[in-house]
Amino acid sequence: MPAGERLLQRVSATRTFARIAPHFIPALDRAVHRLTRGKVLLSARMLPGVILTATGARSGQPRRTPLACLPEDGGGWLLIGSNFGRPGHPAWTGNLLKNPDAEVSWRGRDIPVRARLLTGEERAQAWRAALAFWPPYAAYQARVAREIRLFRLERR
Repeated sequence: MPAGERLLQRVSATRTFARIAPHFIPALDRAVHRLTRGKVLLSARMLPGVILTATGARSGQPRRTPLACLPEDGGGWLLIGSNFGRPGHPAWTGNLLKNPDAEVSWRGRDIPVRARLLTGEERAQAWRAALAFWPPYAAYQARVAREIRLFRLERR
């Protein structure tokens, strides 16, 4: 693993990063994604990423959220509801629980998907894959009492 990647993982596992990052990374991602017509997602320079468009659980309105993802064989994605290791599930996870039909922008293409919350052994396998992919997820889980939600997105 390159030294830069190790440093990035160490920094992203800190509480300071968890406090600061949610205020600027998603907004910057949305702006750059919009300006480049879906071709560039800055955070994807660190980790693969999608823009998830899900229906708001309470509002019924489309909600666009840039998210890191773990691409899976077969063309699906694993989404990790880490919320940067902060208390409370991220809003997008509640949206998917209520409205599992969504859309992702992936490499400049909009793709309809269906989300499924993972449980049991399927979740355990996905969690191991997520930790191998991005070890700071372990630090995020250690900081919160809730179980981090994992979703598998499959193309519709």
